[in-house]
Amino acid sequence: MSERVNVKILLLVGGEAEVVADAPDADVPARYAASLIAEEVGVPASELPGMRLSAVVGADDRLSGWQRR
Repeated sequence: MSERVNVKILLLVGGEAEVVADAPDADVPARYAASLIAEEVGVPASELPGMRLSAVVGADDRLSGWQRR
């Protein structure tokens, strides 16, 4: 079963968004394609920094299914 977690987009590094999950074991930011996140939430990638979203944690601990909170 997939779990949905709250996340925050910290900043953009090139074409990647640095994301931190609101979870006890998420102590290091991860990078994801900013264009993919922006497309899923319906905003330009330049507006992602500072956004709070939710995402599904996959079996491999990677996030997907980005949604606005």
